[in-house]
Amino acid sequence: MSQTYTKARAKGMMTKQELEEAVRDGRIDTVIVAIVDMQGRLMGKRLTGDYFLQGGLDHGTHFCNYLLGTDMEMNTPPGFREMNWEGGYGDWLARPDWSTLRWIPWLNKTAMVLADVVSEETGELIDIAPRSILKKQLQKSRNRGFHVVMASELEFYTMEETYESIHDKGYEGLLTAGRYNEDYNLLQGTKNEPLYHKFRQYMTESGIPVESSKGEACAGQHEVNLVYADALTSADRHVSFKHGLKEISIQEGYAITFMAKPDHQWTGSSGHIHISLWDPDKTNNLFYDPTAENRMSETMRHFLGGVMKYTRDFSLCFAPNVNSYKRFALESWAPVHIVWSRDNRSAGIRIVGDKQGLRIENRITGADINPYLAYAAMIGAGLEGIEQKIEPEEELKGNAYESNGSLRIPKSLYEAIDCWEESDAVKKILGESVAYHYGYAAKLEQQAYDAVVTTWERARYFEQG
Repeated sequence: MSQTYTKARAKGMMTKQELEEAVRDGRIDTVIVAIVDMQGRLMGKRLTGDYFLQGGLDHGTHFCNYLLGTDMEMNTPPGFREMNWEGGYGDWLARPDWSTLRWIPWLNKTAMVLADVVSEETGELIDIAPRSILKKQLQKSRNRGFHVVMASELEFYTMEETYESIHDKGYEGLLTAGRYNEDYNLLQGTKNEPLYHKFRQYMTESGIPVESSKGEACAGQHEVNLVYADALTSADRHVSFKHGLKEISIQEGYAITFMAKPDHQWTGSSGHIHISLWDPDKTNNLFYDPTAENRMSETMRHFLGGVMKYTRDFSLCFAPNVNSYKRFALESWAPVHIVWSRDNRSAGIRIVGDKQGLRIENRITGADINPYLAYAAMIGAGLEGIEQKIEPEEELKGNAYESNGSLRIPKSLYEAIDCWEESDAVKKILGESVAYHYGYAAKLEQQAYDAVVTTWERARYFEQG
């Protein structure tokens, strides 16, 4: 991960005027308008270029509000306050944020713009929408004189088969695009380089700058590092990147998964988050103090203290699914304890970089996060630490897996739900409506899992039970 903060406009981004010109001369004929749902997926519409030129996006485009009240399978369970049959499942408005407009090189003559979810009556942001949640924390940061800079590292598995073939055989016997651990292994990486080269090239061409890609610690596992940027831009890039990789893999006859733990014998896939606070002019990293111990400023110490104190409270944002908690295992490269350490990959919170590149790396987050929620939780907890002047515990020296007495990451979604519901900080930082909405969604996910009889159960109990 680079230690520099790039503020220039990324290649592949477009202005609204440039889109109009591209539509008129035939280079673009389709405009995708996308919102981000609770699970971090892109949902939206494909509009014709002609409709766009006629002013079809001047006020945004409508969508059914149920899109922010579904489970992973797009069911519409009862119990959500903002969307239900009693309310008729009405419309909200997707209002394009034209600063996110990008060319999509892997789709024919297509551009995409991300949208905020707003009320058509008032034009105000809908509180429970993921992008709104992050924007609220960024406004708090600006009010306190902080500019938040973040980046994501994303790990994933590549399969030598399609989503359809995997589905048809019941998600058993998955064929990874590799046969041995390929962590930094250039020979194994070369075998899939035709695909990974497309990933890096297309992402950069669409305004999602990639630093590097490398093999990860299991067969078929790979990692891509995205370039540091302001927090909202990084979250936008994160979801666009995940969506784009899946689309490209479909075109090439592969399948990509960002599951935290696709198989109990495989290394989990992480989604590490890097963060630092800068001054409003975006010239100085406020985490760095050359006179302080470890070069960590008071602002950084207190931010770190808040993140550590409230990590258990916000675990639903850092590990959102039942499967997420299978990743946290001893000596698995995923942490189990909420401790911090300098350049120590066994710790949940790792301090890396120096001077302008000094930053906090959250290693707890998995590849299955919704980045808007995870970013917002980390920012909100850190700001609370600054406000309360929370000092972090002493730096962990040595093997964090053996850190007896330290706070532990919740072991299950059940435990994370309890932490969420018992937390005053979640309600204070995110708001009561957001706390209810995402807590209720987590309960529904747990209930759905509990109702299913698994292959593991049949194999264990069918004959012997």
